[in-house]
Amino acid sequence: MSPKTSLPNQVNLERQYRRLRAELLGGAIALAGVFLTGTLWYKFVEGWRTIDAIYMTAITLATVGYLEVQPMNDRARIFTIVLLLMGVVAIGYIVNRFTEAVIQGYFQEERRIRLQKRLIESLSEHYILCGFGRTGRQVALEFQAENISFVVIDSELDPVQTAQSLGCVAFQGDATLDQTLIQVGIERALCLVAALPSDAENLYAVLSAKTLNPKIRAIARASTEEAVQKLQRGGADAVVSPYITGGRRMAAAALRPQVMDFLEGAITGADRAYYLEEFLIDPQLCPFVGQSLSEARLRSQTGALVLAIRRDDGTLIGGPMGETQILPGDLLICMGTAEQLRSLNRLLGPLSSRLPRPPRKNTSQ
Repeated sequence: MSPKTSLPNQVNLERQYRRLRAELLGGAIALAGVFLTGTLWYKFVEGWRTIDAIYMTAITLATVGYLEVQPMNDRARIFTIVLLLMGVVAIGYIVNRFTEAVIQGYFQEERRIRLQKRLIESLSEHYILCGFGRTGRQVALEFQAENISFVVIDSELDPVQTAQSLGCVAFQGDATLDQTLIQVGIERALCLVAALPSDAENLYAVLSAKTLNPKIRAIARASTEEAVQKLQRGGADAVVSPYITGGRRMAAAALRPQVMDFLEGAITGADRAYYLEEFLIDPQLCPFVGQSLSEARLRSQTGALVLAIRRDDGTLIGGPMGETQILPGDLLICMGTAEQLRSLNRLLGPLSSRLPRPPRKNTSQ
């Protein structure tokens, strides 16, 4: 791993802001206490009128140099000197804290953090992307192309700023910590993608995510075959090794280039002619449960093609025939244009699917 940036992360910034706010509040209370002490002294010890006591305290603390409102003896003058010094110390402390806040940009940063926190809290059924390196950035671009709601987590400041410049919602923190995952709404998320630099970090992120939200789908990046097995044992629903997958795709591109071009165009990118999508059959919503594909007439009504069906028990039926029945819990893997797949979704009902949508414009958060 590269060394951590020396700049404070969002958690530290929040702590520093709370500390600074407490110090400013403490300085204001101290100044109010000095003002009250002066007013009470002049009123009850010196016997002045209330308005004279308040006025004398105010001009003393403001160091404006006006004449005394009442003749003062030595005792009153000594007290006034002490009051003046106490006021200068309190005011100087407040000015120092306020100047630090302005120079360091705490107020602007705190406002930005609050806006982002509200945005993250508004997310629901979103994706969490842990790590914004080379792999994570490509995942983010694909999510953006699909107009998916997601939030990026990275422990370093530079990747977070890069993600934000690309229009992503980004949070600086340690994705292996429960507190960080809670802050990005792990309990409301649909899926977590662990693309952190090391296999150990990805394993911790998956374990934390599954502990906090057992229903979440966890996808992890692995560097070695051994790491693949450990991540699977740790609860990852799918594990991808860039080296293994990349080698297989390179071999396929060499042996079957046209097939690879077609699949690449159907799986990734924003401007696709055809899409591959999956639809989960809910028996309470789908009107075609128990019917065959021929009886359902999905192809003739929508134009979308059912490429495969994965049964609820895990059995995969590739190239299903017309007599293949649609059963509860089936996962239909279909291909078609964006409009054809939308029509298929409307026909099947509001199922557990993610339809292709037009790409959104990149806007900075």
